Amino acid sequence: MNSVRHFIEWHIFGVCTAIGERLGIATSIIRKNFIYVSFITMGSPVIIYLFLAFWMNIKRYILNARRNPARYL
Repeated sequence: MNSVRHFIEWHIFGVCTAIGERLGIATSIIRKNFIYVSFITMGSPVIIYLFLAFWMNIKRYILNARRNPARYL
């Protein structure tokens, strides 16, 4: 059960988890507020969420490429 929770948090809600860890706020509060704001503004924060998710994946890719220089030989 813990592995399923970890997968969901890092692959589906990874943006909220990263923001929560960086700011020191519980991720459940960030998720709840994100849902509320999305309903109030009719979904416009989803664009911001997708941008942040894309940025996190690019950042992870760049960091992994720096750690493994033999990959390009």
